[in-house]
Amino acid sequence: MPIIQNTDAQEIPWRPGYRNFVLAGRDEGLTCIAGYSVIEPGAGAPLHAHHDVDEIFILLEGTLDFQLGDERRLVEANHTIAIPAGVPHSFVAVGPSPVRMFTFMPRNRAIAEATTYFEGAPPPGAGQH
Repeated sequence: MPIIQNTDAQEIPWRPGYRNFVLAGRDEGLTCIAGYSVIEPGAGAPLHAHHDVDEIFILLEGTLDFQLGDERRLVEANHTIAIPAGVPHSFVAVGPSPVRMFTFMPRNRAIAEATTYFEGAPPPGAGQH
């Protein structure tokens, strides 16, 4: 039974100001991935979509300026964002403090293989998990 100490999570190189940690995934024999992210104010992800996988963000701290499809909103801590497969989305941390959030994707292949970027390039660690 895999029990993961969250403070021992593997950090995946992502983007400047955006730290991404894998809590559980392929290494544990799973076909999904659970992660934890810390996003500094001004950092985030450009417009992109995951072809055939949904994604869930659970905001623990901070605020994201979030675009999902044609809708754009400020999303604060204690909210969950459900991102359907194929829907373009982007986000930037805003405010004085970093965003801390849990992430979940029910997929079994590298993020780079399942993602199209409409703006910017994939992060360097996208092919790892």
